[in-house]
Amino acid sequence: MKKFTKLTSAVVPLNIENIDTDQIIPARFLKATTRDGFGENLFRDWRYENDNQPKADFVLNDPTYGGQVLVAGKNFGCGSSREHAAWAIQDAGFDVVISSFFADIFKGNALNNGLLPIQVSEEFLKKIFTAVDNNPRTNLTIDLENQTVTIEGQVLRSGEDLGGAESFEINPYKKSCLINGYDDIDFILAQKDLIEEFEKN
Repeated sequence: MKKFTKLTSAVVPLNIENIDTDQIIPARFLKATTRDGFGENLFRDWRYENDNQPKADFVLNDPTYGGQVLVAGKNFGCGSSREHAAWAIQDAGFDVVISSFFADIFKGNALNNGLLPIQVSEEFLKKIFTAVDNNPRTNLTIDLENQTVTIEGQVLRSGEDLGGAESFEINPYKKSCLINGYDDIDFILAQKDLIEEFEKN
């Protein structure tokens, strides 16, 4: 997996709650066994008409938005367990998904595949959506080492500050794996010298 330490990026806002894994990657596209090619079918039924023409009003088809961060509504990744959901999001170019709540299985699958799921408060999630509504090119900075998400500040004429930051939680082991670019096997191999020393003793 590629290493993740810090990222500053614009975002793609998908302000919909209860997005399940069948909406992320419909079951009819789960025949492949490799991770490649799933991105083109991410949110397939929301992105395309029956004749495969892109739906102009869907955010992933809107050139106004772009970036490596997907920001979604509460309860993201619910429904059936499928690792392909994380594969599809990654293959579409996203490194981070932000929501106020993730289904546990999706969160685990994401972390196991190098996709960083960040759970923030509902208030902070709303602030992100407001900032992006105000300026679609709003950047977020994700600092994994310090476990913070920062909205790059902007101040409205009303004086409201749409910037700010919030901390997030992450399993220390998974954090180490992401920072070093390890999957579970890579992590074990990285401990080879320690394992051999233990065996000698």
